[in-house]
Amino acid sequence: MNESVFKAMSDGTRRKVLELLKNGPMTAGDIASRFPHAQPTISRHLSVLKNANLVVDERDGTFIMYRLNTTVLQEWLAWVMEHFGGGDGHEDEDEDENELESDREDG
Repeated sequence: MNESVFKAMSDGTRRKVLELLKNGPMTAGDIASRFPHAQPTISRHLSVLKNANLVVDERDGTFIMYRLNTTVLQEWLAWVMEHFGGGDGHEDEDEDENELESDREDG
């Protein structure tokens, strides 16, 4: 899994940008108008999202439209679910306990 996706997803503002884009493409100005941050700050967030391939930009006349790259988002979610989803989270603890008990018996 690409580390840039984790970096991009680690910031609340970037996650909110992704939430906005789930409703459809938007310009940087439209996105920035939804935040109290300055436009350059939002542009930096968009750059991080683009570098992670979570967002794609396309020129539409004089505007640049940003949209979700749902393929990368779905791959990231699948990876997270594969490694951390399903079950109650205690399966590894049971394995660790069994391993510790085995080590005590051997030692």
